[in-house]
Amino acid sequence: MVPDGSGSRDVIEAATEEVMGSVPEASPADVDRAVAAARHALPAWSQTPVPERAGLLSALGAAMAARADEIATLVAREVGTPENLSVLIHVGLPTLTLAHAAELVADFPFEVEEPPSLVVREPVGVVAAVTPWNYPLHQAVAKVAPALAAGCTVVLKPSEVAPLSAFVLAELAEEVGLPAGVLNLVTGAGPVGEALVSHAEVDMVSFTGSTGAGRRVGEVAARTVKRVALELGGKSANVVLDDAPLDQAVPDGVAKCFLNAGQTCSALTRLLVPRAALSEVEDRAAEAAATYVPGDPFAAGTTIGPLASFEQRERVRAAILQALEEGARLVVGGPEPPEGLDRGYFVRPTIFSEVRPDSALARQEVFGPVLAILAYDSEEEAVALANDSDYGLAGGVWSADPERALAVARRLRTGQVEINGAMFNPRAPFGGYKQSGNGRELGVAGLEEYLETKAIQR
Repeated sequence: MVPDGSGSRDVIEAATEEVMGSVPEASPADVDRAVAAARHALPAWSQTPVPERAGLLSALGAAMAARADEIATLVAREVGTPENLSVLIHVGLPTLTLAHAAELVADFPFEVEEPPSLVVREPVGVVAAVTPWNYPLHQAVAKVAPALAAGCTVVLKPSEVAPLSAFVLAELAEEVGLPAGVLNLVTGAGPVGEALVSHAEVDMVSFTGSTGAGRRVGEVAARTVKRVALELGGKSANVVLDDAPLDQAVPDGVAKCFLNAGQTCSALTRLLVPRAALSEVEDRAAEAAATYVPGDPFAAGTTIGPLASFEQRERVRAAILQALEEGARLVVGGPEPPEGLDRGYFVRPTIFSEVRPDSALARQEVFGPVLAILAYDSEEEAVALANDSDYGLAGGVWSADPERALAVARRLRTGQVEINGAMFNPRAPFGGYKQSGNGRELGVAGLEEYLETKAIQR
């Protein structure tokens, strides 16, 4: 449908600072129309047979895979991720998520006999999906796929920083035959999201973003007692135990911090190491950081791209300056732009050591390629340091003894823990403890977020 509002917002390419497109600034009337379309489509879609819903999700994933290179290029320009990684992550993950949602819903027990009752799982209704800019297509699909699989209809509001892949998603949905009104798209900044979250005809809000913004979403949604799922910030600890192979643990730890230029909510940004190994860890970390070459996402040899926006670059530089003021010791990097990269939102890959547990760098999310190394003297202290955070989104444990690592992983108050560098599993539930949010995305738990439970007594 044609937007009612006349405003628009430019989309800026991260590496060039040039306008690469523009999107409408939705008006309150646009939000009303999108929600009304979702509400109108809900009865028919919720009653659509599960195999048909699953088939459309599979088709959507296949259509996305067919345009992988085009989408990867688009997101690389918006966000700054090197093109080769953009294909693997920004397109590969959402493609897998669509395929997995189709598999899950095909076997899900929507009705279970619990005599004398019949317990029925039904779609929660109209879902407002508000998504961030760091993994724009993946985060959109992580909400849209299970919501549609469950029988819900969706109004998607992507971040104004990186909204263009959401238009490709909507285009593909229409191409594969998703019925009108099942997936709706509105674009714009915070007021558009607030209008959507507060809308009386929205049954559920699924939000990914900063913890501060998540608090606001929770407050606004509570006025109409909506269901709310929040995936928020993190300051995740990577615990390297005293028997860990440092030649593997440290480079992997740097990689898990610097992925997507550090613009990852689950990034392992605190590296906790035995005090006796601190010097060796610093040397190995510096060696690993030297392999991250900032540059144009499309240039050969680039291994880390720019940040997504001017505002984010300035926030990261401010965090680096604050860490210096608070006495952390700079191992590599710093607040100056990388040499020869005066245009684009670039920052130097940066590592600090001797970071105090009470400092801002140890406690606040930076959302850039900035690693904090903290030393500990015992395993008990390491666990206490890892858990000494307002957040609890992810974590890591390294040990030569997998059972020892598992025992420590069980003690970490966080939603995901990887052992000895294990990779992200898009089929596993993802979400946080404490101020990292509530609810889960992906896997069976992610599907269940979009279902209500009804008991029919007979």
